Amino acid sequence: MIVTYSTSALCGGAIPNAKFFFMKKILMILSVASIAILFSCNNDKKTDQSAAATGTPAAGGQEAVQDDQSQKDVVKVAVGSKDHTTLVAALKQADLVTSLSNAGPFTVFAPTNDAFGKLPAGTVDGLMKDDNKADLQNILQYHVTVSAMKAESFTDGQTLGMVNGDNVTVSVKDGKVILNGNATIIASVPASNGMIHVIDAVLLPPAKK
Repeated sequence: MIVTYSTSALCGGAIPNAKFFFMKKILMILSVASIAILFSCNNDKKTDQSAAATGTPAAGGQEAVQDDQSQKDVVKVAVGSKDHTTLVAALKQADLVTSLSNAGPFTVFAPTNDAFGKLPAGTVDGLMKDDNKADLQNILQYHVTVSAMKAESFTDGQTLGMVNGDNVTVSVKDGKVILNGNATIIASVPASNGMIHVIDAVLLPPAKK
């Protein structure tokens, strides 16, 4: 059965009730869908803005935090020096990077690559082996004391207690600071968690009795 409507009925707005309610229902569905889409887009935009503002926390310890604005810690200072690549590699092998990235304060005596090169042939390579990690840790900890000491604070005859439990003797001659009679401080660099004093020789802890 085909239902027809006269032209006058259509023009006059006499749309049958069934068709009227059907169109009303369609309009309601479209309205609800539009509101849902707008709400979703606004939420996504807010989420993106929030994520951009807060950032994502870096995994790992303090050494993994990226901060190009603040003063660098002692590890980051060493990492940024082309003259301390051997020291940085040794710190990583000895698992001391995280410890020296903490608040401190630390005074670190940092031998240059040339300083490590003065050791007997094969010494550094031997220390970098897993079996000798304890010896490497002992040597590196002998270069660290728990305080932040500027170069001018060292005095002749001073004794420094190092992290490994041994002592370093300071001598001052002609304005130069010398450690254990053979390692001279040639530069000093402040860090966010202490001081780094660049030295021209590796400090070797006394033999254990």
